[in-house]
Amino acid sequence: MTEYSSFNFDLQLIFASLNGRVSAAINRSLGRNLRNNGIPFTPEQWTILDVLWEHDKVTQKYICEMTCKDKPSMTRLIDNLVKMGLINRNFDPNNRRSNIISLTEAGKKLKEPTAIVINKTLNEVFDGITSEDIEFGQNLLRRIFDNMGD
Repeated sequence: MTEYSSFNFDLQLIFASLNGRVSAAINRSLGRNLRNNGIPFTPEQWTILDVLWEHDKVTQKYICEMTCKDKPSMTRLIDNLVKMGLINRNFDPNNRRSNIISLTEAGKKLKEPTAIVINKTLNEVFDGITSEDIEFGQNLLRRIFDNMGD
């Protein structure tokens, strides 16, 4: 185990990153870019649609696991996406206690325009950062996440 007391850490930066300030700043930017481009959902709702664009017709539990969201938050987000006409919620015929979530045609049509906005936002976020730095950061965050056992 490495002793970290001898390293010169910017603890405020580390904990700002780990406690969500960086995530919040990226979400604000993404939300602004979505609104400015006529995309009718929030970054939080996008995480659900993104799962469905990859794997349509999955359980609500699966989406919770993939997005690291709790069941009450997921229910609220799904309720709003259903009201918007972007997804459907149906009982799982194999398990009445489970819901199957699927995209509507309107939800499917938003995949490409949303991808453009996501790429624009990522270009803003990573402006001036090398691909090597991004890879290092991803690996570091993955290891931290793994260390937390979550």
